[in-house]
Amino acid sequence: MSSIKPTFGQKLKLGLFNKYVKTQTGLHELSYLFWECTLRCNINCLHCGSDCHRDSAIHDMPYPDFIAIAKKVAKVYNPNKTMIVLTGGEPLVRKDIEACGYELYKLGFPWGLVSNGYIFTKERFKTLLGAGLRSVTISLDGFSESHNWLRGRDDSWEKAVKAIKLIVKENDPVYDVVTCVNQKNFKELENLRDFLIEEGVKKWRLFTIFPIGRAAENPLLDISYKQFRWLMEFISNTRKNNKIEISYGCEGFLGSYENKVRNGFYFCRAGINIASVLADGSISACPNINRAFVQGNIYKDDFIEVWNNKFEVMRNRQWTKTGICKSCDVYKYCKGNGIHLHEPENENVLRCHFNMLQEACS
Repeated sequence: MSSIKPTFGQKLKLGLFNKYVKTQTGLHELSYLFWECTLRCNINCLHCGSDCHRDSAIHDMPYPDFIAIAKKVAKVYNPNKTMIVLTGGEPLVRKDIEACGYELYKLGFPWGLVSNGYIFTKERFKTLLGAGLRSVTISLDGFSESHNWLRGRDDSWEKAVKAIKLIVKENDPVYDVVTCVNQKNFKELENLRDFLIEEGVKKWRLFTIFPIGRAAENPLLDISYKQFRWLMEFISNTRKNNKIEISYGCEGFLGSYENKVRNGFYFCRAGINIASVLADGSISACPNINRAFVQGNIYKDDFIEVWNNKFEVMRNRQWTKTGICKSCDVYKYCKGNGIHLHEPENENVLRCHFNMLQEACS
């Protein structure tokens, strides 16, 4: 197999891109805000990294509390250019999503949600659109057996497919389907791609599952290095056909696959352009990041002040240059991989995508 080190041409482009990253880090303009609106969920995913239960011990935050944060953001940043995404748990278990969404819409924010599709009905979709819904992400993890295995309910695949069919029929909103690649669905990916194309799906994102939460204890949720290399080839080749806009998730520097399996070069924007308000009011970056990196709480801190004056741990990442990252010759492009792959007590990053690809070449 050929080397996956960046080519000379890629290095030149990556050098220029690093200047862009430095500028963006200095500006740290908020362009993406997640709200973990609930920890309740109606399914029981094997890979869930959150403390999600059908009845969570952490009560749902009243949506006016989040709207108060959105109003503060709107005074500093152009709301038309700041995307707000509702996540969980399963956002649709809340009955007041439309009320919240409509308030965001009136403030000028585009807003969307991430859903497992289980209770995404035609009637609910209509009310969501009426509240200004602009984007939807639905999870589909293979065909019936593999999807239901991962999601923990025997009818979850059927419900997810129905949700996808509903969304595809609409001109609005923007949408995509996401798939968590694992041992159960790995051999289905080609057929799943063809199925999605036949259903009219335009955008498909593939993720690998990183070893935190329940996923750390189940080897079936992981893929081998050689499978990961095959996945990069699969995505790269599918992109050339222009039948579906396929991409790999935002995590991980991928060497010579950069700009071939997703649009643009790798850039972990956590704490740079991305923030989140967690279910208990904690202020963080991406919701998947270790809770040790929480920067404050909306119930005792001013959100804008926290955003402007904290997050240094994510804007200066030299602290990540330890363990296997310490002597890595592509660190200047990777900067220690995604923050969600770091734990304060562990000097090594939980997963190095570049190393996985290198090992697959040997």
